Amino acid sequence: MSPRDLWARYRELLCVCDSIGITLDVSRMKFPDGFLARMAAPMARAFDAMAELERGAIANPDEQRMVGHYWLRAPELAPDPAIAQAVRDDLAAVHAFAADVHGGKVRPPKGDRFRNLLVVGIGGSALGPQFVADALGTPGDPMRPFFFDNTDPNGMDRTLGAIGAELSRTLTVVISKSGGTKETRNGMLEAAHAYAAAGLEFGRHAVAVTGEDSELDRFSRENHWLRRFPMWDWVGGRTSELAAVGLLPARLQGLDIDAMLGGARDTDVVTRARDVARNPAALLALMWYHAGGGRGAKDMVILPYKDRLQLFSRYLQQLVMESLGKEKDLEGRVVNQGIAVYGNKGSTDQHAYVQQLREGVPNFFVTFIEVLKDRDGRPVPVEADVTSGDFLLGFLLGTRRALYEKDRESITLTVPDVSARTVGTLIALYERAVGFYGSLVGINAYHQPGVEAGKKAAGAVIELQRKILACLRADKQRARTADEMAEAIGASDEAETVFKVLEHLAVNSPEVCRIPANTPWESRYQSS
Repeated sequence: MSPRDLWARYRELLCVCDSIGITLDVSRMKFPDGFLARMAAPMARAFDAMAELERGAIANPDEQRMVGHYWLRAPELAPDPAIAQAVRDDLAAVHAFAADVHGGKVRPPKGDRFRNLLVVGIGGSALGPQFVADALGTPGDPMRPFFFDNTDPNGMDRTLGAIGAELSRTLTVVISKSGGTKETRNGMLEAAHAYAAAGLEFGRHAVAVTGEDSELDRFSRENHWLRRFPMWDWVGGRTSELAAVGLLPARLQGLDIDAMLGGARDTDVVTRARDVARNPAALLALMWYHAGGGRGAKDMVILPYKDRLQLFSRYLQQLVMESLGKEKDLEGRVVNQGIAVYGNKGSTDQHAYVQQLREGVPNFFVTFIEVLKDRDGRPVPVEADVTSGDFLLGFLLGTRRALYEKDRESITLTVPDVSARTVGTLIALYERAVGFYGSLVGINAYHQPGVEAGKKAAGAVIELQRKILACLRADKQRARTADEMAEAIGASDEAETVFKVLEHLAVNSPEVCRIPANTPWESRYQSS
């Protein structure tokens, strides 16, 4: 297509959303003439499904629950007045608690005010808060955020090392709907141990965000934590950033959560419109469908040209991949749906993997995110009449052109700035696009059986470790190979897992020693 024809296509297809300050350019997606018309009927069904969702339909049959994250920014739409009031009360409680913390009314036993915030969570309980904290944080924030977002001991040690002597002035927020998520439970116990080692009472520094009467709810009450905030069963983890999961850490950090909610609420209004040409979420879903042939055949590469959006691709990995990566469709047929997501930031990508994007395997489509505002304050010229921000735009446009020349498709999403309102807009835009796409390909975007399977498998490994340790302790004089140990504990088919567990114990547990042999699997292990 000639530059003149491409300019005409741009003007024809550009989706301009003045009320939320964004534009969406799909002109470089090479969908055929008639595609949008052909998809009108499936898209109408997707709109119907979304309307039913917002009215309170049971959208997660596995757990027989509604999916109501849209009510978090418009509680008046909730199907039950009690839900609407709970949302309003929770937002008011978040604001009030943060004000008490910032004003010193809620304070640490040893210090005038809490200065740091440690968020303990995993998946949606960490990715959203991390993205928002990094996107919107400033050196002047009243609290500095830290995260335990894994069950890696060394990672937690690094975070505690960064907090250092300020632990006494650190408020810890533990986030887990069930309270039984092992990674979060482990992080909580590691944090409690660190506080105790510093001569501090953990409960006087701790807040819970959890489901009513969950393990964490009961534990926090029994140990007299400072406060508890709710997690409702109708809010999934990956769509919980605009519930207390994300709003509490953000407000404690000092961020404008009302602006985030406002951006999301206004985006919901825009993306309810059934005019696809004016609905950016519908257009995104249709472009994903086109790019991957409705089968997820191409990866989604997210390239935000702004440092503050560096974590957006990680946030979208969970939102998109956990929602859409499904073995079976709504009819129970095996379809193995999903879209893989990865990304970097511009213009870092220019020096990382654009070479492959331009000349390698064409198994992807790109979404460029353009931010119009370069910085607060006056521009700094780096050449005559040119700033660093001008170069950033140049690299974005140059990379987009270079990819198009090689028949690599791309979408360009333009936002005005990286503000709290814009972040809320981005969150809501992609939440709804994911919902639309799930309907288009006939899968349930609101459950995650694969995640539960992984948790069960991990639990089986821990149970195997308990049997290994019991066997070692019962006969401390005997050294066994992995095969012999597997036989001894009645797990002959699990010899490889037994070997991996023994290797880990030998490095990390003072109770287990390893006697090397000619090959690793011939090594023997015994209680030391």
